[in-house]
Amino acid sequence: QVQLVESGGGLVQPGGSLRLSCVVSGSQVSNSNMGWYRQAPGKQRELVGSMSSGGWTNYADSVKGRFTISRDNAKNTLYLQMSSLKPEDTAVYLCNARPIVIGGTRYDYWGQGTQVTVSS
Repeated sequence: QVQLVESGGGLVQPGGSLRLSCVVSGSQVSNSNMGWYRQAPGKQRELVGSMSSGGWTNYADSVKGRFTISRDNAKNTLYLQMSSLKPEDTAVYLCNARPIVIGGTRYDYWGQGTQVTVSS
């Protein structure tokens, strides 16, 4: 019973910052491939960035240099630090986890999504 609980979304000004949190239960972020996705109205869901179980990160070009993924293994929490926010960053942001399972099926788990709105 893997669960992801997101928080931190809200309304921010352009150029502002926001940190999203994803608390994971039923699995370990250190034993999972993790990702942040976003979906804006009328657009396909896109991968914002990812972190492997080993802690390596990757980012979409649109957010590179502005967004940072980190994790706190003790708190079993994944973070998305967003800075220099732009109106085009407005979207529902979703946390994703794919626990590493040896010899079994690897399932995707999703958070409920949290709305980030960047507007003046």
